[in-house]
Amino acid sequence: MHHGPLIAIIVMGLGLAFVFGALAQKFRVSPLVGYLLAGVAVGPFTPGFVADQNLANDLAEIGVILLMFGVGLHFSLKDLLSVKAIAVPGALVQIGTATLLGLGLALLLGWSVPAGLVFGLALSVASTVVLLRALQERRIVQTEKGKIAVGWLIVEDLAMVLALVMIPAVADVLNGGTGAAAGSGPLATRFDLGLWGVLGLTLAKVAAFVAFMLIVGRRLIPWILHWVAHTGSRELFRLAVLAIALGVAYLAASLFGVSFALGAFFAGMILSESPLSHRAAEESLPLRDAFAVLFFVSVGMLFDPGILLRAPLPLIATIAIILFGKTLAAWLIVRAFGKPDQVALTISASLAQIGEFSFILAGLGVSLKLLPEQGRDLILAGAIFSIVLNPLMFKLVDRFAPPDPAPAKPKPAEAAPQPEAPTAAPEPEPEPAPERDIIPTELSDHIVVVGYGRVGSLLGAGLTAMGDKLLVIEDQDDGVAAARRDGAEVLVGNAADPEVLGAAGLARAKRLFVAIPGSFEAGQVCEQARRQNPNLPIVARAHSLAEVEHLKECGASRTIMGEAEIARAMLALCGRKGEEPAPSTPDAA
Repeated sequence: MHHGPLIAIIVMGLGLAFVFGALAQKFRVSPLVGYLLAGVAVGPFTPGFVADQNLANDLAEIGVILLMFGVGLHFSLKDLLSVKAIAVPGALVQIGTATLLGLGLALLLGWSVPAGLVFGLALSVASTVVLLRALQERRIVQTEKGKIAVGWLIVEDLAMVLALVMIPAVADVLNGGTGAAAGSGPLATRFDLGLWGVLGLTLAKVAAFVAFMLIVGRRLIPWILHWVAHTGSRELFRLAVLAIALGVAYLAASLFGVSFALGAFFAGMILSESPLSHRAAEESLPLRDAFAVLFFVSVGMLFDPGILLRAPLPLIATIAIILFGKTLAAWLIVRAFGKPDQVALTISASLAQIGEFSFILAGLGVSLKLLPEQGRDLILAGAIFSIVLNPLMFKLVDRFAPPDPAPAKPKPAEAAPQPEAPTAAPEPEPEPAPERDIIPTELSDHIVVVGYGRVGSLLGAGLTAMGDKLLVIEDQDDGVAAARRDGAEVLVGNAADPEVLGAAGLARAKRLFVAIPGSFEAGQVCEQARRQNPNLPIVARAHSLAEVEHLKECGASRTIMGEAEIARAMLALCGRKGEEPAPSTPDAA
């Protein structure tokens, strides 16, 4: 038995990504930086083990497919339409501004115009992972500024998907081709069409693929998933999701001549319309995350740290475009739409970094001989520095941004007859504050429910019907919306975060239900809750006897194991009192 290069790159890549990612997390930096540094460590520009670059590229391609499938799966036309008036023109103007700045730097460095355009495009698009994580950590996804930022990001992603389709066609013509490279497969051409002809043909192929997906895929993909779901096999369902993602991407490239990325994006977008989309996202997430890590590792392998010494001034200029050029453009655009400084600065800070699409564009540009390798190195270095510095941008916004005057205006007007209105004017400020900070609840003798998914929502609806005062802790948008519809007070955030759980008023609470399925996170919640209130009855959810024991050790008064409760209900239907299969611990309540 001996190991091959494939096993070596997976073991070394994932192992070092874990080490560097954990270190990045410890220093409160995005784990993406750690994954990129892991790639640098196994790349050809650093001593020691050197991974096989060809294998790394193949693994990265799978990572790109699954990343784009995830982007499509979470694509929300509703979110985009709700802020389309500012997000669409804003994102397009910002992309154009950043592209022109990148083009200007490229021309100063002596590159060609096509190289400058690819370079500028790569600097114009923010990282989906970094932006969404920043908004979630600040708990502003559902605020006005959060929705604008997400809509802005969707427009950027759509623009980059189009760029990934068009760049190969343009590169083929610029490199002296005939336009056949605009597509392989049955729809390829052998005629010399010129630049506009190739662009037209490429768009026609994309239109044909989109039509195929809307007519055939929109019916076939949900039908397949519903059929598989009815088999009851979770393993088969997970396999079906991955087969659809990879299969549609391969079909798009081989039959229609468009990119893997576009095919995967449309597969996810079509699937997002299905009621099973959330389960599909959940089932594909582990493998998607693993290959996404390998994608970032493979990108890091391409980075030459020597660029820091060889081209410090171009690197500083690149970072300046990302941190200040894009930021200033976004701020001016948002202000031009009449939004207050607080909103404009938050959106600007969230966009002041680059990531996944930038790496894909850089790799594509180099492979098509449009972008010099120095350009790729500058993009990678700019990404690492901008992701590291992005939290600092938010801290600067928090420290120096003026308070949002918009919410304060209506209240003084309504209170005009009262003499205290002028002195009360600064106090209506609580509206911006909840977007950034956790506001402790004022409830007492209430019930706290952690998690408002399938179990938590049924539990919450029942408690509300019984007249209990309900506080829900949830970090998923759907769960937050459902809890608010049911009339519950909501703390948006992860309940394992001490700040979030500390705001739930557990010292005054009547009972705590931990309805989340993850035993590790549930254990953290139970442990912290028990420290806050030693006498609080805590009921937790478990899936196995091992989880029951773990949650008991963490402080749960009682654990409910689903399988045991199903068996008990079945026995009750028989009218017999069967022996319980030891599902739970004694109820301390």
